[in-house]
Amino acid sequence: MHIHILGICGTFMGSLAVLAKELGHRVTGSDANVYPPMSTQLEAQGIELTQGYDAAQLDPAPDLVVIGNALSRGNPAVEHVLNKGLPYVSGPQWLADHVLQGRWVLAVAGTHGKTTTSSMLAWVLEHAGMSPGFLIGGVPQNFSVSARLGGTPFFVVEADEYDSAFFDKRSKFVHYRPRTAILNNLEFDHADIFPDLAAIERQFHHLVRTIPSEGLIVHPTTEQALERVIGMGCWTPVQTTGEGGQWQVRLLSADGSRFEVSFEGEAQGVVDWALTGQHNVANALATLAAARHVGVVPAMGIEALSAFKSVKRRMEKVAEVNGVTIFDDFAHHPTAIATTLDGLRKRVGEAPVIAVIEPRSNSMKLGAHRDGLPESVNDADQVIWYAPPNLGWDLAGTAAQCKVPAIVADSLEAIIDRVKSQAQPGTQVVIMSNGGFGGLHGKLAEALK
Repeated sequence: MHIHILGICGTFMGSLAVLAKELGHRVTGSDANVYPPMSTQLEAQGIELTQGYDAAQLDPAPDLVVIGNALSRGNPAVEHVLNKGLPYVSGPQWLADHVLQGRWVLAVAGTHGKTTTSSMLAWVLEHAGMSPGFLIGGVPQNFSVSARLGGTPFFVVEADEYDSAFFDKRSKFVHYRPRTAILNNLEFDHADIFPDLAAIERQFHHLVRTIPSEGLIVHPTTEQALERVIGMGCWTPVQTTGEGGQWQVRLLSADGSRFEVSFEGEAQGVVDWALTGQHNVANALATLAAARHVGVVPAMGIEALSAFKSVKRRMEKVAEVNGVTIFDDFAHHPTAIATTLDGLRKRVGEAPVIAVIEPRSNSMKLGAHRDGLPESVNDADQVIWYAPPNLGWDLAGTAAQCKVPAIVADSLEAIIDRVKSQAQPGTQVVIMSNGGFGGLHGKLAEALK
């Protein structure tokens, strides 16, 4: 079967393409922007990519068109599909029908940490010899691919609350029907499609309604929004993590790189790993709880986490030039920015930290998070905010409210000049964006030479 994917370079759709190829289909795809890491992964799999959405790419007609949620009416390829009556489906629906049917699905949902936690969970199951399938919105370094079918009933999926397609406004995760579900945390995000937090809570409750009474829901005790979701009705056993929960930790190092795990008051072992930050400690607890539900004893899960290598673009060290370290991080929400910088600060102590931040997500562009941004960077020594040309709000006003020195740059060259003038051996530079940032990481590394 020939499947053509519109919006193939998105992390979800690119992963879907890998699974379709593994099922034996001929897979092609197109996107407005064909860029790494997804384009590299797809080309390595022999998947043919086209830049842009010209209707001609659908001639001769494929057997099925999978339409990504970034596409809407008015797009030339979408209009061609509708006018010609070509068969089409959303990505989440295709995944549910052709991959997840009849499998034990472990879903990871939440505002933050989905990609990292899904990667941890897939790795813990792999380490336990369970050869899971997975679909993750990023590239876990323990696997070097973002998706695979796997050889057993177990399938780990990053379960996103974003909508499914222009013709299906339900959250992606309502299609997945998990037996084991991690609800990591819940804050307001995706201001382009949700009016308020209550609307997102309702979608999370739609997910809760699909989890069987013989399944398991894992969530932290500290999230009021998730308590409200569970309070709308829950028919599934629940295990809680964190303060006052069944799963708890005792930090053995302030940066979160070593901690002891206990379950129902009994010590289970010590995680000693390369990651930092309280958020990753919380992700690890949820992972161990979910893995135990499918039969992985905590001691084995802890052993696996100690060998976990994180995910590309999650505090990924991309260069070290003349003593200056450059990290690439996906953070696109004030909470994620704050927890990432907190983990780095606890690891590097007094070393200078420069944060370079692009407000690129739809919610960021709409200014939905602007009030939380000044506080989020307190652990940096200085901040460079990048103002893309189409930003519809006053980033300079946000920079003025920061407690640490903050400037606004309107070009990559200006960012590079600023970092060059400020960086010294020992400086840590964290580049935060949920996009490619115009290849800033490589350009900065070159300039620092």
